Amino acid sequence: MTILTLVGTKIFSLALFLFAEGGDTAGQFSITEMVKHLGGVALGVVVILLIMSVYSVAIIVERFLTYRAAKQQSRQFAPRVAQALKNDQLEQAISISDKHKKSHLAMVVASGLQEFRAHEGSSDISGDEIEASKRALQRAIAIKTAEFKRGLSGLATVGSTAPFVGLFGTVFGIINAFQGMKDAESAGIAAVAGGISEALFTTALGIGVAIPAVWLFNYFTSKVQGFIVEMDNSASELVDYFIKQRTKQLKN
Repeated sequence: MTILTLVGTKIFSLALFLFAEGGDTAGQFSITEMVKHLGGVALGVVVILLIMSVYSVAIIVERFLTYRAAKQQSRQFAPRVAQALKNDQLEQAISISDKHKKSHLAMVVASGLQEFRAHEGSSDISGDEIEASKRALQRAIAIKTAEFKRGLSGLATVGSTAPFVGLFGTVFGIINAFQGMKDAESAGIAAVAGGISEALFTTALGIGVAIPAVWLFNYFTSKVQGFIVEMDNSASELVDYFIKQRTKQLKN
């Protein structure tokens, strides 16, 4: 059993005991009463945790909207650009890509097609031209991947540090509880109620902030990995298209 588990078990046992006592002390364990009786350190911890919570919620909403737009536009983009390339309509394919600004596939395809168009006047196939197109595709994938990962590190930081910020408030709550026992003439429940309430409140808030941040970080990370696979596949198919086009020119 770890130290954190042991401390949490003791706090939970004390909480059950305090609630069972009832009377005047039980009223101190409502959310409103606990906030009113928070000390300076506990109040600072709560403010920090609330800021972290607002920050993580902002990231979650922004990333969700970004990923949803990328998925929706890519679904619209893929069949249209595939049909244009099948008909050897390079300019139309580039135009379609430019109209889907939020699609990750459109950005990759547009980058590769523009590089290929720059060498279209050449009459023979060249390994350098194909490599240049590959590098353009790789740069586009790297840029889009960085855009997709933006904010996720902040979400991971909130998820990993929020419990420890709450634990910081927990420690001071326990200290205040023992200080209350020391200062009180009789060591009753009322002497430790304030400190225990601080410890419980900051611990719960820290965990409450961390759990959704960790869940959503893992979910978004899996989404980004899926987007990367889609971009890699599109880049590979586009390179095959370039090679086929150059081979067709040589035969003609």
